[in-house]
Amino acid sequence: MCSNPLLFIQAGTPPEDIREREGDLPDWFRRALGPKADALEVIRVFEGEPLPSPGSHRAAIITGSWSMVTERLDWSEATAHWIRQAMGIGMPLFGVCYGHQLMAHALGGQVGYHPAGLEVGCQEIEVLPAAASDPLADLLPSRFAAHLTHLQTVLTPPPGAVVLARSSHDPHQIVRYGPHAISTQFHPEFTPSISAACVKRRVDMLRSEGRDPEAMLNDLRETPIPQDLLRRFVQTYVGEMEAHTTI
Repeated sequence: MCSNPLLFIQAGTPPEDIREREGDLPDWFRRALGPKADALEVIRVFEGEPLPSPGSHRAAIITGSWSMVTERLDWSEATAHWIRQAMGIGMPLFGVCYGHQLMAHALGGQVGYHPAGLEVGCQEIEVLPAAASDPLADLLPSRFAAHLTHLQTVLTPPPGAVVLARSSHDPHQIVRYGPHAISTQFHPEFTPSISAACVKRRVDMLRSEGRDPEAMLNDLRETPIPQDLLRRFVQTYVGEMEAHTTI
């Protein structure tokens, strides 16, 4: 068994105003994982920190970012290469938003700007029939709420990938890549206050598209189902969680 249980691949940091109020991404995930948050070894790949060998950890989470996968930044492409190595040894992976898109890109899918524009706020996710036989998604209800904020998307999943959930805006909300690798376009780590901050940063864009940001803000709520999915991943591949975090 690996001595380092959970690798946290941080692909970005929030804008300063959000970070001052809500903390950094490791804080968000630690809160989402609950009071027994497992030890996280945080690697800030967006700052050029090198990734360890995939075999050195039991599982990895790949976070969201304020960058775009199509920018093909050096650190991002290096992380995509690492993802291919991790998949080659069957390492459990959970990608979120940018991490979701980067996994798809790394494994042969197509990522780009969503033709329908921004998806943000609390949206309904529809679980697809394939989820019924999925080792992590099989317990999901047929529909649930999740927080989102993204301009880019998985336009075409990689060969062999299985789509497990969609929204009215985006057909690829949960994607399964293999026995131990899964990703979500939505954010299981978001709270309503984090989601509100993301909506407020996009008010002008939303209004220009004829959408009502005030209604979106009023619709924000807790989203326990996405959190449960993330926790189930960690519990499945890391085991009983310990009450300390290494950052």
